[in-house]
Amino acid sequence: MSTQNSTCLFIEGGHKLSGEIKISGAKNAALPALAATILAPGEFLFKNMPWLLDVSTMLELLCRLGAHYDSLDDTLSVDTSVLEHYEASYELVTRMRASILVLGPLLARKGKARVALPGGCDIGKRPVNFHLKGLAALGAKYSLEKGYINVKAPRRLRGAEIIFDFPSVTATENIMMAAVLARGKTIIGNAAREPEVVFLGEMLNLMGAKIKGLGTENIVIEGVKELSPVEITIIPDRIEAGTYLMAPGLAGGELILTHVNPHHLSTVIAKLREIGLEIEEDGDKLRSRRKRSLKPTTVRTAPYPGFPTDLQAQIMALLSKASGTSVIVETVFENRFKHAEELRRMGADIVLEGQVAVVRGVKKLQAAPVKATDLRASASLVLAGLGADGVTEIAQINHLKRGYEALTEKLSKVGAKIWEAPCQAT
Repeated sequence: MSTQNSTCLFIEGGHKLSGEIKISGAKNAALPALAATILAPGEFLFKNMPWLLDVSTMLELLCRLGAHYDSLDDTLSVDTSVLEHYEASYELVTRMRASILVLGPLLARKGKARVALPGGCDIGKRPVNFHLKGLAALGAKYSLEKGYINVKAPRRLRGAEIIFDFPSVTATENIMMAAVLARGKTIIGNAAREPEVVFLGEMLNLMGAKIKGLGTENIVIEGVKELSPVEITIIPDRIEAGTYLMAPGLAGGELILTHVNPHHLSTVIAKLREIGLEIEEDGDKLRSRRKRSLKPTTVRTAPYPGFPTDLQAQIMALLSKASGTSVIVETVFENRFKHAEELRRMGADIVLEGQVAVVRGVKKLQAAPVKATDLRASASLVLAGLGADGVTEIAQINHLKRGYEALTEKLSKVGAKIWEAPCQAT
């Protein structure tokens, strides 16, 4: 389970929550935005940048390419005036799957890229074929050798029509970044519609790109010859917000989330209200509380604007204490129920059959030593720990630090008993 020298997260359940939590900038918007700095030489300025392990990894990757950065609080400047290299090594890329996002912009600016096949959370195959087929359609030549993707386009990329079999977020973002400097028009069909994709497109437009159709299934890009650095504010993290919205459902009490975009969470808010949480919207604030027993429901994950797969694990923890039987269908990733086994260790009644989880609500969850298998699984165990009897010990919390900024501090300020310490379980 763990070693004496490693750090675990401990949560003493049974403490009601009360107070405000400021939502950080979105990890899934920050990472492609940082990759986009490759496209134009000069200094970029980001505000509301979340300080996460994944952000640090992306910055390290940019530095190895030749970029430099400075930071103060949540403000970050990145200077890409000189990019001497075009390789993202296995040692670095294996930490984070989103590093594949440098492939498109490196190809567009340098005419070549060498990127190790990515790592990240163990939640399924998540192949890179969409990225490669899209780049090939734009005129690039690629090969896979010894765990590396080698892509070349010695002449300027050319526009093309690219239709995805599935609206992949990172593939849409990668092709967008490659196409903005291509010659002619590119059409991306069955494109991802997530707010983070829209944010990247808006940033690229501010840089001088010509992109239309953001937020729709068809994105049209007219290539330009050059782009310029910009100043931009990272949008709020809807997954972090959705996670904290569920917390009062397990721990009790009431939370007010600030710096939120409720529109990005409309599907999630509707589902949580159906379950029995009271959620009030007030501008960029959301209030969440539970005044009655939780009701069972059916959840089916889907690309935006459907229910996000990144909140599937968290809502499973919430439904484990509902009064009745719920059904969760995972349609996005084929291996994203690993948290179910850990929740069962805490007394949850969950039966898995393929991509379907049947969750029968229980009256109580019991603290237990558990381990995080991926980023969002970590969050589900935190939520379960808040509503469990006793002290829950969560191992492998490096996953949690990849996507939740200052989680321990934020929850402590609103009444949770949560702390990091050397692991005790063996």
